[in-house]
Amino acid sequence: MLPEAPVSRLEARVTAANAAGRPALVPFLTAGFPTLDRFWEEMDGLDRGGADVIEIGVPFSDPVADGPVVEAASLRALENGVTLRWILDGLKARAGRYDAELVLMGYYNPFLQYGLENLAADAAAAGVAGFIVPDLPLEEDAEMRALLAARGIDLIALVGPNTSEERMAEYAAVASGYVYVVSVLGITGVREGLPPEVPQTLARARKAFRLPLALGFGIKEPKQLEGFPDRPDAVVFGSALLRHIDAGNSAESFLAAWK
Repeated sequence: MLPEAPVSRLEARVTAANAAGRPALVPFLTAGFPTLDRFWEEMDGLDRGGADVIEIGVPFSDPVADGPVVEAASLRALENGVTLRWILDGLKARAGRYDAELVLMGYYNPFLQYGLENLAADAAAAGVAGFIVPDLPLEEDAEMRALLAARGIDLIALVGPNTSEERMAEYAAVASGYVYVVSVLGITGVREGLPPEVPQTLARARKAFRLPLALGFGIKEPKQLEGFPDRPDAVVFGSALLRHIDAGNSAESFLAAWK
């Protein structure tokens, strides 16, 4: 009998949070936002505040899936001089500093321009546990997935309300870490309520994947998940956190409502 594949760091972290009776907390913070120095301060705050995974947004000039809050943060970071190399160099300099696992979320172009082999090597040295690439389709991700997997890094699948069961099965055959379940069709952003089809999307994903499910797009507070028959294993919040920080508040204080 072949040995089972080792559980990834991301899957283990989400599972540990669930074993403690809560969803894993997955804040999203755009690299270099709101300023270069304060970004690292807020990273420390998220880590102190109990983040299980921190998704670091890689700024890009054409963020097609991002709403106005994330897009504005990305453009400000680019104006501040943020590059993928700046992010990785900064994480390398802080390797071992964070208890939270780290995920880089960004569009494929900057990763491709960096060089996929160099990206995998530098990400591993920086302590990165996963990548999310919204504009990289399954049919074209084999090279990046293999290079990352060789370094113990997950390429995280994204599914949503329009993802068929057949398509989910295709992702499930190669997915690792956790599955990012998008709550709505459209761009990121804060919403007062979640669409009524979210439980059905989660149920279909639960049936297709053995991995933990992380729900994102529009999450801002725990009461949004009240009444869910099957709550997600992890919650991702981005726009609400960025607004909170931009108003002069700390990232750590944002997490307090979730604890």
